[in-house]
Amino acid sequence: MTTLHLPPRKLRSVFQRLLDSYGPQDWWPGETPFEIMVGAVLTQNTAWINVERAIVNLINADALNPARILTVEETQLADWLRPSGYFNIKAKRLRNFCRWYVEAGEYRRLARWDTQRLRHALLAVNGIGPETADDILLYAFERPVFVIDAYTRRLFARFGLVEGDEGYETLRQAFEQALGADAALFNEYHALIVAHAKDICRVRPRCSECVLRRQCPSKR
Repeated sequence: MTTLHLPPRKLRSVFQRLLDSYGPQDWWPGETPFEIMVGAVLTQNTAWINVERAIVNLINADALNPARILTVEETQLADWLRPSGYFNIKAKRLRNFCRWYVEAGEYRRLARWDTQRLRHALLAVNGIGPETADDILLYAFERPVFVIDAYTRRLFARFGLVEGDEGYETLRQAFEQALGADAALFNEYHALIVAHAKDICRVRPRCSECVLRRQCPSKR
């Protein structure tokens, strides 16, 4: 695996500017760790507002728990998940996750696993990729794992700190090494990156409104 070194001071400067601009984001939305996990599975390839609608359907059906998800007909589960898109696929993935989750002893037992063991087990679940696994680790289990998504790649590629096409693990380890193991920092940083990339650092960026424009070599 390629090794990538990122400048810690630069990363912390970006973080502070985003925090000063947007304020604390209080992520991830969810009342319980299990709700956060469900949201992480459902947010693949869709906007968060659609995930919220699907979760509301589960809550209204008294189905936001792994036992109910595993016993209900898959067609019914898919119907509840319809707002999140790709609902048939997501119904299968959510059931796969819940089956593993129950067999592993659910949150109380899993919370005692070390991070590497837990991450390896999550990645072995059919339908759980690195980003989803790390969302679960960071937001549900409060582990110091830096989540890499398309927004992170876009923002820091424009800063010239990454190419943007590096492997997931290369980028994750580079951010973790530069920033140190800090779950609270990683939580807030990822949420701020998402907020900024959705509003300002878009595919077609609004550079004139960007709080990072003085630092960014790609400003237009």
